[in-house]
Amino acid sequence: MSRPGTPEPALCVQGDSAAGTQDEDAADGTQHSHRMLSFSDALLSIIATVMILPVTHTKISPEQQFDKSVQKLLATRIAVYLMTFLIVTVAWAAHTRLFQVVGKIDDTLALLNLACMMTITFLPFTFSLMVTFPEVPLGIFLFCMCVIAIGAVQALIVVYAFRFPHLLNPEIQGSAHRALYRRHVLHIVLRGPVLCLAAAGFSLFFYPASYLLMAMAVFLPYLSKAASWCRCRLLGPQEPPTPSIELFDLNRQEPLSKERVAAFSDGVYAIVATLLILDICEDNVPDAKDVDERFHGSLVAALRESGPRFLAYFGSFATVGLLWFAHHSLFLHVRKATQPMGLLNALSLAFVGGLPLAYQQTSAFARQPRDELARVRISCAIIFFASIFQFATWTAALLHGPETLQPSARFGGREHAFMFAKLALYPCTSLLAFASTCFLSRFSTAIFHLMQIAVPSAFLLLRLAHGHKEERGVGTVVPRLYLSQI
Repeated sequence: MSRPGTPEPALCVQGDSAAGTQDEDAADGTQHSHRMLSFSDALLSIIATVMILPVTHTKISPEQQFDKSVQKLLATRIAVYLMTFLIVTVAWAAHTRLFQVVGKIDDTLALLNLACMMTITFLPFTFSLMVTFPEVPLGIFLFCMCVIAIGAVQALIVVYAFRFPHLLNPEIQGSAHRALYRRHVLHIVLRGPVLCLAAAGFSLFFYPASYLLMAMAVFLPYLSKAASWCRCRLLGPQEPPTPSIELFDLNRQEPLSKERVAAFSDGVYAIVATLLILDICEDNVPDAKDVDERFHGSLVAALRESGPRFLAYFGSFATVGLLWFAHHSLFLHVRKATQPMGLLNALSLAFVGGLPLAYQQTSAFARQPRDELARVRISCAIIFFASIFQFATWTAALLHGPETLQPSARFGGREHAFMFAKLALYPCTSLLAFASTCFLSRFSTAIFHLMQIAVPSAFLLLRLAHGHKEERGVGTVVPRLYLSQI
């Protein structure tokens, strides 16, 4: 039996309190939104990532040369993919901001969120129409209508939640500026869909303007912030309007939850790592009749023919895994995610989503050796941009100062040099491999494969060197402490 002063009763009281809160929520038909948000983040990361599939499945016959027309086709599809990926992240960011304000859900709100998710799942189909028929306006029109429907459902969630204040965050429930919060969140939710409404109209008679308007839906918040900064520089600082919602912790400068950014990013990395194996399962399982006729019943001989594709898979998976490792290390030191960090992280994830295309290019080296140079360049470019935007995310966190990074990762911190080396490794090696296609074109493929082997080894050496440095630091600190005590 525990004594009266032991902490066990306090733990029981906390458990009883939490259970009591859950019972009260169940009694009035509400519940916390954590599980629904996890489901939404997983679904959004899957939808954003699978949109690369129409690009990776671009049909290029073995007889067709990887000439400028094919490169232009791939470049166009990649550009459209990047834009639509970023539009999905805009919808995800609006969803994140919305559920920072909405603290609890009931059955109606959960069903509205499911309607929003159902509309989002239709986006890959409309994207496939866009890349397959780029000059037919129907694909662009349907994509824009999906984005408009997503915004409309999210606006309904806002209106419904503010209609029943007990669903709101406790800090907003008692606020005198609740109407101001509602107007601000509606502005965030509807900003992108309004631009997509204009894009849908332009798609009927001048579709290039539609792409421009959809790009504005992604970058408009940052353009408006840059315009405000220039106006302040030219005209001087202006007094903030009152009343201001900046008093609330979930302010305009921090619209993203660090935990949800990490969850969404983990989902993208996990789906990309899984997509890599699908082509092997689909294309590299030998046909039984083919094994009997071509390889005299030897399954080992049939699989040996696909050896280069398996090597390309392992190299691509190592790239995805190590980029995730660097991202994980970065967000271990991040305290909060700012708007610029969110945009740079989304750009990095968009190129991470393109890694299945890089795998497609590297796995084709053995089958189409005459196109190796162009394929190495595409693969290196995708890896470079995925990693350099990751590095830029860390740089943006450094520039924001103490509020965004842990002290150990800032300038002069014990983890600063280690983080710099980890995040700079892939940009430097991929840029070097790309440069080799210009100066050492005969050896570019060998250099690319060497990069895939060397980078994991370099990560391991960095870890060992950093661990040895920490041990030396501990070894010198302990004698000093001992001498100071003497």
